[in-house]
Amino acid sequence: MMRRYTVFFAISLALAATPEINELKRMLGRFAPTVLEVDTSKLSAVDKKSLAKLIEAARLIDHLFLKQLWSGNLALHERLQKDDSPLGKLRLEYFWLNKGPWSALDDQKSFLPGVPEKKPAGANFYPADMTNGEFEAWVKTLDPAKQQQATGFFSVIRRNDGKLTSVPYNVEYKADLERLATLLQEAASATPNATLKRFLNARAAAFLANDYYESDVAWMDLDAPLEITIGPYETYNDELFGYKAAFEAYVTLRDEEETSKVAFFSSRLQEIEDNLPVEAKYRNPKIGALAPIRVVNEIISSGDAAHGVRTAAFNLPNDERVVREKGSKRVMLKNVQQAKFKSILQPIAERVLEKQALADLSFDSFFTHILAHELTHGIGPHTVRQTSSPRKELKDLYSAIEEAKADICGLFMLQYMFDRKLLPGGPDAERKLYTTFLASSFRTMRFGLNESHGRGMALQFNYLVSKGAFKSTSHGRFAVDIPKAKAAVRDLAGELLTIEATGDYSRAKKMLDDLAVLRPSLKDALGGLQDLPTDINPSHTTASALE
Repeated sequence: MMRRYTVFFAISLALAATPEINELKRMLGRFAPTVLEVDTSKLSAVDKKSLAKLIEAARLIDHLFLKQLWSGNLALHERLQKDDSPLGKLRLEYFWLNKGPWSALDDQKSFLPGVPEKKPAGANFYPADMTNGEFEAWVKTLDPAKQQQATGFFSVIRRNDGKLTSVPYNVEYKADLERLATLLQEAASATPNATLKRFLNARAAAFLANDYYESDVAWMDLDAPLEITIGPYETYNDELFGYKAAFEAYVTLRDEEETSKVAFFSSRLQEIEDNLPVEAKYRNPKIGALAPIRVVNEIISSGDAAHGVRTAAFNLPNDERVVREKGSKRVMLKNVQQAKFKSILQPIAERVLEKQALADLSFDSFFTHILAHELTHGIGPHTVRQTSSPRKELKDLYSAIEEAKADICGLFMLQYMFDRKLLPGGPDAERKLYTTFLASSFRTMRFGLNESHGRGMALQFNYLVSKGAFKSTSHGRFAVDIPKAKAAVRDLAGELLTIEATGDYSRAKKMLDDLAVLRPSLKDALGGLQDLPTDINPSHTTASALE
């Protein structure tokens, strides 16, 4: 009799789990499986040895990032790995895709039981019970050096006998960073490339000393077939203040041919800066001397670079000292962009664009605007009143405003070049640029309005609609009015640049509150895309083969 009840109970559990299994399958289905393969056959044997160490280091970054995102992440991951049931396997797969129990495409809501309903705004950078007011009041009691550490990129805030205290990363993550430093030193000893050797040794030292300036400078000067980015960089996961940097890694192989094609953009950055649509006093009369652009193919990404929506390009470093002195580097992940264009953007365009506009959808325009976006992260205001920065003044709003600024200033930059015949193509190229941007705006907004890129794009989309640049047709599709788009892009760029130059928090908040919303026509259009993948789910087969 007991056996019957046991069997009945097991069957009931299986049936009860079916809705969650189906929901997790649906959620996973929003990420198109993508194999990322990279031809490494031209690398020397010693470079392949170095590469293997870097892949190992990238794997360790995942472990470190799990700690940063949530204090309970490592224990939860360990429990999920022990569950071999169909439901357990799906939970583990979606957990790993998000690097935590909150879904990036669902406003960071939990998809697992027994965890906070939403991702903590301060991730694991601050005590869970700390308020913004408590932090700000505490910071005012500190001397300038301690204030800088408390609000800097490379410290966490903890409690000691109930009082807030700042703990440097090299103390908080001591064991992980020591292991990472060893791996980078081993990779450095294997490579004959002087610039790669210098960066890896400098970054290893930075992990141990918690001072990243010299290694950021070395990264700017890196000129090697292996293009490596590893360390604490972006601050998106700190939704309280946008201060704390999360660890990430990109191990990539440079595409020499494509890199040489886009290098000419670097020489035009000061010209673009000098003509930004903002008061002259807010322009930088001398931007950093270097603005290298690297087109690469991703071998592996990890940590903050590999959770939720995948990065197609990035612009670093974030240290304003390095940006002022050296400029910033733009890294374009070409194989990632190609995968996103094919699997995501093309199906979206077929549903949101007018039929006759589909012929203007262009990977070259998609690629070039991402390039321009990354370039314009590095220009525009970097200081406020000479003593602060847009990041510090705009706090939690900075990421969304900066992403919108880079998008719209990227369009401004390309239009400036079209107008002066610095880029080929004429009216056809302009039409392809704005049409592809329109389609891509839906791709970005599907990330959700709690995500900085999605929120910034909603701001831009609604602004452009209000100016008649984007218009909804009778069939519920969208089209571009090119002349109105040109004027609206210039006006919006000016507003966003001024907000950053003045550090005007209230103006930024009003703009986001008014425009970073889903209005009816936009909500309907996004609703019609629900069965399409939102992003890609890469498998790094080359990295696995080289380990």
